[in-house]
Amino acid sequence: MGMLATVINGLALQDALESLGCETRLLTAIRWTAWPSRIIRRRARRHLEKGRIVLLAAGTGSPFVTTDTAAAQRALELEADILLKATRVDGVFSDDPEKNPHAILYRELSYHAVREQNLRVMDPTAIAQCMEHDMPILVFNFKKKGTFSAPSTASASAR
Repeated sequence: MGMLATVINGLALQDALESLGCETRLLTAIRWTAWPSRIIRRRARRHLEKGRIVLLAAGTGSPFVTTDTAAAQRALELEADILLKATRVDGVFSDDPEKNPHAILYRELSYHAVREQNLRVMDPTAIAQCMEHDMPILVFNFKKKGTFSAPSTASASAR
């Protein structure tokens, strides 16, 4: 159900981006008899080369792998510039800001600090993969209006 939920979210994000005039492709790790297409690394790279936004859904298609780890793995496979992590809060905090109003927002952190402080921004496997390959992570609040707008100049994106 979780993998299917990510496909539904991908469809919603695709619709929102296309309403802004962005060309997108939704690829999933689950086999379908019809659209959306299955994730194939070379196909995804080709879409990126053509300037399309590629949305990846359904994790890896395997059990016991979180969507965080799947996102890190796919970002590395596709040689993305950055991994975008959408969440309900404004970034990485010292504690859960929804439960602790005194939690401190960090503007920038090292992977080592995330691991040493056991910050729960992503699962440990995803953090380790990004750290090993020096993949930057941008954590943002997907509920905050104006977080993203139609691309017109260079912006932080996963290519």
